[in-house]
Amino acid sequence: MKKFIPVNIPSVNKKDIQSISSVLKKRWISSDGPEVKSFEKKFSKKINRKYSVAVSSGTAALEIAVKALGIKKNDEILIPNFTIISNALAVIRQNAKPILIDCDLRTWNIKIDDLKKKISKKTKAIIITHIYSFSNDMDPILKICKKYNVKVIEDAAEVIGLKYKNRMCGSFGDISTFSFYANKQITTGEGGMISTNKLELYNKCKSLRNLCFGKNQRFNHDDIGWNYRITNIQAALGISQLNRLEKTVKRKIYIGNYYYKKLSKNNNIYLTPPKITYSENIYWVVGILIKNKKVLASKIIKKLNNLGIGARPFFWPMHEQDVFKRKRIFSNKKYPNSSYLSRYGFYIPSFPDIKKTEMDYIISKLNLLL
Repeated sequence: MKKFIPVNIPSVNKKDIQSISSVLKKRWISSDGPEVKSFEKKFSKKINRKYSVAVSSGTAALEIAVKALGIKKNDEILIPNFTIISNALAVIRQNAKPILIDCDLRTWNIKIDDLKKKISKKTKAIIITHIYSFSNDMDPILKICKKYNVKVIEDAAEVIGLKYKNRMCGSFGDISTFSFYANKQITTGEGGMISTNKLELYNKCKSLRNLCFGKNQRFNHDDIGWNYRITNIQAALGISQLNRLEKTVKRKIYIGNYYYKKLSKNNNIYLTPPKITYSENIYWVVGILIKNKKVLASKIIKKLNNLGIGARPFFWPMHEQDVFKRKRIFSNKKYPNSSYLSRYGFYIPSFPDIKKTEMDYIISKLNLLL
């Protein structure tokens, strides 16, 4: 290829630019602008939740969600081991104790058998994160959580627009979180959302994102909160992006299916299939898992980069994070599936505007290297 193909290029069209321009002309640029409230209402309607609170990032959404649920020091919270570090940070910053669950090799989501082993009377909450492709199998997970009276935070950052059994991801559990980072199905550059059906949680999340200003005396603050507000400029972009969510998801699924059709015959690699019994594959990223354990993903990524193809490694598991090792947060237990995925998994360019010629080039080079 004449030019480098990056892993992601955000999809921004004329309507997006017009929306931002309109807000700038009105000079409604702060978090108090009307587009923020409109974005929250439209997003709630889209995912079938009563309330939503727009925030500055998906990480901010998780931190607020954990605190809003009343998690206290040393409370145990179950989280995926194979995920972005934000899941663990949200727990640790509340001085709670994260308990890790290994992932399933077929779907890359949490392994339900491991969840059953880890959940106990000490467990106060669980973060259910949908990873890369599929929804988690929510019915059995929610049944287990109900049995132990465990609060559920559904992290749907990577699967905006995906359904689980005809119900939108992000509409389950006590509270759900989303990310609008540049590589998501909806982007506001940086940004996130918290959604819930409970008025008390909604009000708590609104307060926590905005420094917990006092009700009677503004600058006499009620609690330790954050400045995790989103701007009206970002919200305007979010509304415009939300209006074409279905189109974006359809395009992502087409790209993923095209790669799967062309690469699934390669016996040296594994790709998640287009569908499983309870979920379609949204292909937020098109992940490649190397079967041969003599070939590390890092080596293939370097070779692809030299050929003008962007690629990134899978998440590094929580139990192997250097920062957590230094702080001795996790025990020396083994999580074989997470360790395998992190070393032999990587993902390739799949942004909405990618060209067929670019995909064909990537496919040919992958088949050559693997």
